[in-house]
Amino acid sequence: MRVPFAAAVGLFFTATYFLMAIFAPLIAPYGMAEVVGDVWEPSKIEIMLGLAPPGVTESNYWLGTDNIGRDLLSRMIYGGRTTIWIATAATVISFVTGSVLGFLAAVLGGWADQALSRFVDLIMSIPSLIFALVVLSVMPVTVPVLIVVMGLLDATRVYRLARAVAVDVNVMDYVEAAKLRGEGRGWIIFREILPNALSPLIAEMGLRFIFMVLFVSTLSFLGLGVQPPAADWGGIVKENKEGIVYGIPAALLPAFAIATLAISVNLVADWVLNRTTSLKGGRG
Repeated sequence: MRVPFAAAVGLFFTATYFLMAIFAPLIAPYGMAEVVGDVWEPSKIEIMLGLAPPGVTESNYWLGTDNIGRDLLSRMIYGGRTTIWIATAATVISFVTGSVLGFLAAVLGGWADQALSRFVDLIMSIPSLIFALVVLSVMPVTVPVLIVVMGLLDATRVYRLARAVAVDVNVMDYVEAAKLRGEGRGWIIFREILPNALSPLIAEMGLRFIFMVLFVSTLSFLGLGVQPPAADWGGIVKENKEGIVYGIPAALLPAFAIATLAISVNLVADWVLNRTTSLKGGRG
């Protein structure tokens, strides 16, 4: 199987980030919250610029230290683990909930379809970030709560796509034949509609995962995401943003990681979609 260059690059970076997330305790040179350097002193620029700057190998800190003296490389590795775990779990919840409800609405039709669709339209009329901020401001901000809130909010987008695809598939001859055979709704959804709706759903899954990474990073940057001393990429940006003024790139490194992960996953999703579409076309 020949993998295009762009897809190979995407696979490499995606696999690298996921492997680092899985084996974070073995790779990170220090603990996630272990203080190994000095605290930044914003009033003394010369001290800040001398605090274990990146590239000084004798400092033993490959990426330098953060605002309170923690090893930035270790924080980045553990932060990637947290960000990827939350984004993956929320994406799974989003797709399971949105796809099942979308397929069910398309198969049931009538008032059930209208009720579900209008409820989804109501939720989507409120910006997701504002909705999440309101919910999280009155609930305990824990990782499970973050995952559920993000997954359910994003399920509305998946619902719209799944329902649109299922409505088209539901009128196909093989679906009508299954109904005439007396097959139940479960069979129709999982054996007839789902296999023929995988291509757009796979592509959308990559996009939704990217959105989840950006979503959790934004919430953490605003203070309602992953709470200190736990690390995630958005929180690392927030903790070290003051250093940008003095030329300390501690806040830019997690931003770069977010961007490269988003681009890599998108490249892989595009390749999978194109390959799935070409295989279906070849069989046809």
